[in-house]
This record gives sequence, structure tokens and C-alpha cells, in this order.
Amino acid sequence: MPRDIDPRLLRAFTVAAEELHFTRAAARLYIAQQALSRDIRRLERELGADLFVRTTRQVTLTADGERLLPYARRVLAAQDELLAACAGEERPLLVDLNSEGMVSGRVLARARELAPRHELMARFESGLTGAAVAILAGRLDASFGYFEGLAPALRSGLSRQLVRYEPMAVLLPYDHPLAERAEVPLDALAGEYVYAGAGNPGTVEWTELARQLFAGRSIEVAPPAPMAVGAEEFRRVMEKHRTPVLAVLDFPAMPGAVLRPLVDPVPLSPLSLVWRKGPNHPGVAALRAAAAGLAAEEGWLERPPGSRLHTTVTPLMHGNP
Repeated sequence: MPRDIDPRLLRAFTVAAEELHFTRAAARLYIAQQALSRDIRRLERELGADLFVRTTRQVTLTADGERLLPYARRVLAAQDELLAACAGEERPLLVDLNSEGMVSGRVLARARELAPRHELMARFESGLTGAAVAILAGRLDASFGYFEGLAPALRSGLSRQLVRYEPMAVLLPYDHPLAERAEVPLDALAGEYVYAGAGNPGTVEWTELARQLFAGRSIEVAPPAPMAVGAEEFRRVMEKHRTPVLAVLDFPAMPGAVLRPLVDPVPLSPLSLVWRKGPNHPGVAALRAAAAGLAAEEGWLERPPGSRLHTTVTPLMHGNP
């Protein structure tokens, strides 16, 4: 066993463990795939253990790889903290809000009031899976979304705090037959294709939640389509494809579409604040306090009458260390 391990090898291992795909991992690290494979083999030699099982169809972690992953993350987090401290000034906290006009924006605004000396900057990754990868890579600090829908390798490096049970809704073309209703019963979507981010690697957790919601109801997740960014692009794509879109009740207004709450039952999406385990920017504490305060004031963690949670949520209300 070597006395010292190059942090570069641990970073290569950690990214490969998160992606479970050497081509994508190499792209994240801005190196050639051959260089990534070489680093992984070197680390395996130094540790005297195989870390991955590689076949032509998939890459998985071995038991030794699973054991190494949390330790590698802690070493890299400590290195990042050291570099930040040596920089001599506090960097901004980068907070992914997914989209403008959502509950996450209100949490950020409250956190800025609670921590006026710190700089909290908004980012828009549009999907928790993509944001989680960026958090673990150090490109983001926090995000919001459906934590339980993340892959286990991502969840193991993250902490979360349940913020709200969000009532779900559907965006409909303004002249869709169901658009005339004030509320849309879930079963009224039977026979429809509903867009839920299928094919977008950054929104895997949302697509999985949609599949759970639609199971047994003859509602299909719409096939992959280009992701519309911005109101004008949304209007154009909605006009062209005319596909209903799964959303939450607080989703901002979009041109060419109407937002209708889903009922019978009211499906709920568990929204969590998510950040990397280990030492963190002081702004994370402000985000957690802001989320808890707003949840208490507005009853965000109370389930409305006639609602249903279509997934299992671990009973973690105040975050984990």
C-alpha cells in the first residue's frame, strides 16, 4: 500500500464512479479516455485492488470501489477547501435554481437576506441529475429537485434537506381539449404522451418520477425531444409538437400554454435542497435556514387533502451532515 496517493488519480476514479461511463468521465475531466483508463489502472495497482468491472456493455463498481468512493470524496473535498482557504477570499456560493420563477428562487432570496455578507449566485442547470454531477465535481454548490431519483453513486456523496411537497401540474397547449378545465384529473391524460425530459441526461430523476406517476394509467412518457430553453423557444416547440408537459404548480407561465393542476389524486413531487457532503461554504447554512423557515411559515411539508406521494421519500426533514 503506498503512503501517498496522487489526488489526480482519486479525482479520476471519483468521476468515473459517478458516470459509470469512461467516455463521459473523460469528457468531464477534459482528458482523453486512454489517459483516464491509464490513471484508473495506476490507482488499482497502487491500491492492489480492482475498482471497476468493465464489460463491452457496462461499467460497475466492485466492492472495493464502493468502499473507496466516500473516502476519495472526503480527500478531494478537503483539498478543495485547502485551495479555497489559500486563495485568501471567500468565493461565491453557486446555487442551481433549475428554472426562474420557482420555489427555489424564493429560498435563495431569503438566504441572501439571512447572509448579506456572502455572495450567493444563481445558476440554471435545468435538472437535478446534471446539477448533482456538477456539485460533486465542484462546479456548483447546491441545487433543488427530486433527490430520491438520483443514482445511488450520486446520492452517496450528497446531503439533502426536504423543502416542500410540490403539487404537480400539466402544461397544455392553449387549445387542448383539457385546457378548458380548471383542474385535470390524472386519468384524463390516458392515451396522451406527456413530455418529462426523456432522453435528457440532466433530468433523469424527473423522467423516473413521471414513469412512477403514469404507471398503470395508460399515460406514456413522450419520446426524447430537443430541450426548449427560454420562453420563446418553449412557445415554438409547444406550437410545433403540441405535447403536454409534466410540471409543478409553481412553474412560471409559458407562452402558448396553460398550466393546470393535476387532481384525483393530487400528485406530489418531493423537492429537496441538495449539497455536497463534507465542509461547505457558509452560504449553505443560510440556504438550509431559509428553506426551513419558509417551509414552516407556508406549510410546505404538509400534504394537502386528497394528495398522494408517488415515490418513497426517506424521513429526513432537516438534512444530514
